[in-house]
Amino acid sequence: MYDVVIIGGGPGGYGAALYAANFDLSVALVERDTVGGTCLLRGCIPAKSWLQAAEVYSTVRSAGEFGVVTSDPSFVWPTALARKDRIVKGLVRGLSGLLKQRKVEVVRGHGRLSGPGRVEVEGPDGARLLKGRNVLLATGSAPAGLPGFPYDGERIVSSDHALDWPERPERVGIIGGGIVGCEFASLLADVGSEVVVFEMMDQILPGFEPGAARDLQKQLERRGVSFLLGAGAKIGRWGRRITLAASGESAAGGVEVDTVLVAVGRSPATSDLGLDTVRVETDRGFVSADPATMQTAEPGVFAVGDIVAGTPGLAHAAFAEAIAAMTFIASGRPAPVDYRAVPSVVYTHPEVASVGLTEARAAAAGLEVEIHDHSFMGVGRARIIGRTQGFVRILNEPGGPIVGATVVGPQAGEMIHELMYMVGWEALPEEAAAFVHAHPTLSEAVGEGLMTAARRPLH
Repeated sequence: MYDVVIIGGGPGGYGAALYAANFDLSVALVERDTVGGTCLLRGCIPAKSWLQAAEVYSTVRSAGEFGVVTSDPSFVWPTALARKDRIVKGLVRGLSGLLKQRKVEVVRGHGRLSGPGRVEVEGPDGARLLKGRNVLLATGSAPAGLPGFPYDGERIVSSDHALDWPERPERVGIIGGGIVGCEFASLLADVGSEVVVFEMMDQILPGFEPGAARDLQKQLERRGVSFLLGAGAKIGRWGRRITLAASGESAAGGVEVDTVLVAVGRSPATSDLGLDTVRVETDRGFVSADPATMQTAEPGVFAVGDIVAGTPGLAHAAFAEAIAAMTFIASGRPAPVDYRAVPSVVYTHPEVASVGLTEARAAAAGLEVEIHDHSFMGVGRARIIGRTQGFVRILNEPGGPIVGATVVGPQAGEMIHELMYMVGWEALPEEAAAFVHAHPTLSEAVGEGLMTAARRPLH
């Protein structure tokens, strides 16, 4: 009898297993693939490895602006692919060693519930029944499909397939202008591919500040990416190339591409999890869980990560949920995740990052806010590194605390964490503005925005 049996070895699952060691809980971690999950194997880490390679290539190509003269660089796709694989394998080895060090028993195979506290595992060594005082579900998600676009791994691909393209595709149609679609558009544009993005909504990055989406779209268009907004896509013709047309248009008005990347979101991996054997409630396949404890309607059964209904599908959110679940299991004390202060980052070039409320979400909540923007154009460090596009936006209640922020620009994913603390601690603009930012730094844009919000601007 284990204290906790975990199904799924991604960030939520392995995070819970590692954190359980703080409470001396005995843990069995069931994983049918390699530990690491979507983030490490097919998402965050490999995708950002590709984006970093593309950014280095782009930087070298523009080195002449800094007085550094080189011959024309070339992007060797197989080398970048091999580097990505080395990074992933190295992190998998490290994680496997850490799980062993924390005395987590990793059980290979497919796990499913067979009642409260019971997990059946079908693995390479046969069937096995694991019993646990608690069971934690962390099976993650998979790329969602789209009718009319059957995945074949070559011409119609998901983000999983695209991370292992053996060579650079010349022309790519991307269906979906969310985070995944935009990151691939940025990567491909930087290495010389032609890209067209179809997005059903009237802006890319739905849910982000419209101004941030427009700014990123403008920068990607300058690098050759085409966007069709408010438009679905359909296949007009199959041939040596695929003709993609916007919904309602004829094939004659379409664009020819070599491959189509479908990036329309992710679906929870709960179809073969034995949820019908316990009192777990679901919503379109997502599992309902108490946000204070991550416990489901079945006592002793918990859920974290991408399979949880109504929470952000982010690796760092899964880590936080795993900590909340293990804390409650060990102590009986709720330790809820503060989703208000969970940042979201788009690793495009430039980056986009957000935390807390946007203007639209504040309005929907009936909350009046003040909005203060500061452009990177006047920031000395941004001019020095040649990255002046973008801005910092801070939202606060009139006379009240900071409730949200967005950064578009270089290192936005790093800068957002300063603003994360302000949102999480409900800091007043004048309180945060009293702290001094080093000069010259990109973070001065945050300081300037805070001084403006405090009604005492400097520049």
